Amino acid sequence: MAVEPLSQKEIEDRLAELPGWSHDGDRLARSYRLTSHFAATALVIHIAQVQEELDHHSDLTLGYHTVSLTVNTHSVGGAVTDLDFQLARRVEELAPGHGAH
Repeated sequence: MAVEPLSQKEIEDRLAELPGWSHDGDRLARSYRLTSHFAATALVIHIAQVQEELDHHSDLTLGYHTVSLTVNTHSVGGAVTDLDFQLARRVEELAPGHGAH
């Protein structure tokens, strides 16, 4: 089954189920604030493992007590697809307390 870009309406509807996530240009985006730099680093490792399982990768940024990620699907010209939402949902499951800010 081919991966298809989602419409703006589909993106908005799915974002309603993922508080904290936004549609930033041509990407989904989310930042998490954690209790320590170590916790943030651990979250990055767990996200990387999920990305390998899904064979779908985001841009991850590790900061002081923070993790930020943005994702889109390069194989369809950098549009947002179901793959991006699959990854977002999996990351939400990993995030301590489901999140942060």
